[in-house]
Amino acid sequence: MPVALSILDLAPIAPGQTARETFAASVELARAAERNGYRRVWYAEHHNAATIASSATSIVIAHVAEHTDSIRLGSGGIMLPNHSPLVIAEQFGTLGSLFPERIDLGLGRAPGTDQTTMHAMRRDAMSADTFPQDVLELQGYLRGRSRVSGVQAVPRPEGEVPLYILGSSLFGAQLAAQLGLPYGFASHFAPDALHQAVAVYRQHFQPSDQLAEPYVIAGVNVYAADNREDALVQQKIAGRFRTRLFIERGAGGRTYTDEEVDAFIESPGGRQLKSMTKYSVAGTQDEVREYLTDFADSVEADELITVHHAVDIADRVRSVELTAEAMLQAHV
Repeated sequence: MPVALSILDLAPIAPGQTARETFAASVELARAAERNGYRRVWYAEHHNAATIASSATSIVIAHVAEHTDSIRLGSGGIMLPNHSPLVIAEQFGTLGSLFPERIDLGLGRAPGTDQTTMHAMRRDAMSADTFPQDVLELQGYLRGRSRVSGVQAVPRPEGEVPLYILGSSLFGAQLAAQLGLPYGFASHFAPDALHQAVAVYRQHFQPSDQLAEPYVIAGVNVYAADNREDALVQQKIAGRFRTRLFIERGAGGRTYTDEEVDAFIESPGGRQLKSMTKYSVAGTQDEVREYLTDFADSVEADELITVHHAVDIADRVRSVELTAEAMLQAHV
């Protein structure tokens, strides 16, 4: 069976770009995904990240849904310990009412930010400990079977808003298996436990009302271009951009030149940062097809959620188009 293709859009704010322009680019990317047969586009909850515009994730989903017709949209993910289950049920119940059968709810238990920002959000550092119970409470609200006496989430969605457990460790794999939910592994930036986590999930999966058999989504970074040289340049620029954010975060306002960033990339710290994007491909349509097919086979993925990091939106859209064409050809 052909592996499904989806997109994780990090809603990046490129140098010199406004948040409004970023949201317009996200609409353009989702429309390209819709035209090219992708299953879904997800948006991630990050806070205090100057170059990521999807912190108010449910609002971004609503905006993109209003400007698309059929593609599924959702969170990849909502960091549930940052919120009460009731509030998230209300938000996604609203989305599911406005856009029936198009909304997904991916859930993670990481903070999506740093310790200082956690404090600013009034988050309890121990809130992640109740993540399994919070998932069940949220699920109950969405299904009209509240676990809290006398409390209902209004509005309830029209149809189902399916839940997905997202993670990068064995904890998420075990929880998704126990609850009978689809499992998404963040292998696009946390590759180390991928194969072990998927094996644990498949081994311990218990069928549920939502899902009869295990379903695995794996993240992978893609830079597809019409020629290999362009793809490698896009990858280098995006890697330099990501590295600069990392080293400037604690630099007290100091900025670094491209030469300084490149030197850091070749240092032990830079190589460790680069290893986080181990599952990446940059190249032509044929190269992307070969890599993604082998990657999907190696992890027995049912779906690949691709992250297209090119800084320019035109390059990201072209990468989305070429990747879709490549994978369609792989299954002809």
